[in-house]
Order: sequence, then structure tokens, then C-alpha cells
Amino acid sequence: MIHRRKRSALFILSGATLAAAITAQDARAQARLEQASDETWRFSAGLGVFDRPRYPGSGDSQVVAVPLVTANYGRYFIGGTPGAGFPFGVGFNLIQDDTWRFGVALGGELTKPRKASDAPLLHGWGDIPETALGSVFATYSLDWLTVRGFLVSDLGSNGQGTRIAFDVEGKYMVNERLLLTAGPGITWANGSYTQTFYGITAAQSLIAGVPPYRAGAGLNTVRFSIGAQYQLTEQWGIGASIITAWLQGDAKRSPITEDKTQNTYGVFASYRF
Repeated sequence: MIHRRKRSALFILSGATLAAAITAQDARAQARLEQASDETWRFSAGLGVFDRPRYPGSGDSQVVAVPLVTANYGRYFIGGTPGAGFPFGVGFNLIQDDTWRFGVALGGELTKPRKASDAPLLHGWGDIPETALGSVFATYSLDWLTVRGFLVSDLGSNGQGTRIAFDVEGKYMVNERLLLTAGPGITWANGSYTQTFYGITAAQSLIAGVPPYRAGAGLNTVRFSIGAQYQLTEQWGIGASIITAWLQGDAKRSPITEDKTQNTYGVFASYRF
């Protein structure tokens, strides 16, 4: 039987995707970066530490440290890609004002999304490698409400397909320094993505001694997230997030899936200069 790490119900509160957590640095500082229209460089650097599932569907977790670095020049950005669906890349905001942001980006993940050593069932299957990703994204913000979505697709032909995500986030300013956020979201994935992460091919079936499993397109996750950001000084900000996603459809039913509830907990600090 595959080992499942037990988690206290105290922590199963809410969720989103890891990419959203990575790019959820100090919201007020990030908003200034996103809305910058002047031809000057703006920088933000920091570090995030996250306890996240070892791979999509895993019942075990791992702690990872992730650099949080963004450089903006007018409508161009390098590094953290807010709302694009991956943690690191380069991009351009085609539309950028106080309410709307619409852009494109190229980037990818910082680590392999799954390794053969991550679980006994996966031994001999080979790793799922990092790949180049392309994204089209949009964000709408008005007062306390933010709505964002993205379409991200595998440009490196590594079987990671296409995903479409949609999130709604509410914001509450407790005081001039403390910001609280919370909101739901969903992700749809095509058959290529779902088969790569949750399917079992004939060859993998022979290696693992389990029946083949064909995973198709459909709703992949439903999630809810909560977060807090605190502005220590004009430059320094800290924050925390709790992320929970509930697997759906073929991802939920897959023999690879050890836990249908995927939790990510994170803390981070950033410096804007």
C-alpha cells in the first residue's frame, strides 16, 4: 500500500495552485509593479518556503524554497509572472491600467513536476521533465475584488498539454499594513495533461503491475485559497498562504492519485527596490 502522510484537519482550510502562491508576494507592492507604465526599472526580490504535494495527486508532501524575483520595465517583466500559470518567465502586458491587465508570457516550472522516485508505483516510469510553457492571461481588479484567468500550454512537446484556470479573489484591508485575501478557483485540463500526470500507459502498467488507465480532458481541480500580507516597511513585505485543491474527474479517480485533497502551505518575504 502506498504510504499516505496524515494531515491534521486544522490545516485543511482552503486552496489554489502553487504558482498562485509563488506569485502572491506582497499584494500592494506587486500591484505597483504590474501597473507601472513609466519607462523605469522596478525590482522585487524575496524567498518563499512552501510545503506542497510531492507531485500532482501525491499523498506525501515536500518542503521547497523558491526564489521570488521580478524585474519590470514599463509593460515588460522578467522573473515572477503574476497570474500567468507558472512561477518564472518573461512577458509583456498588452493592456495595463488600474482595472485591467492582459498579457502574454513564456516560462516554465523551476523543478521537475514529477520524478520516478516520488512514489513506489512510479518506479521505472521515468521522470516528467520540465518544459517550456506559453501563457495568455488576464486580470480584472476593482476595489476589493480581483478576477483572474489564464491559458497555459506546453510549448516543449513534453506531454503537459493545456490548462485553463479561473480564480476570484476578495481583498480586505485590516489596516494600512495588513491585507487579507480569500477566494475560489477552478482549473480545466486537456487530455494530454491529464494522461501525462494521471494516466497509466500499457508500458507503465507492465512495470507497476496495475491495469492501464486512460485519463481524458475535463475539470481538473476545484480550489479555495486564503492569504495574508503584511507591509513591514515601504520596501519589506511578508506573507503567508494556505492552498487546497480538490481533484476532479479522471484525476480524482486515477490509481496514481493517493490523496484527492492537495494542500500547499507557504510563507514568504519580499523586498521592493
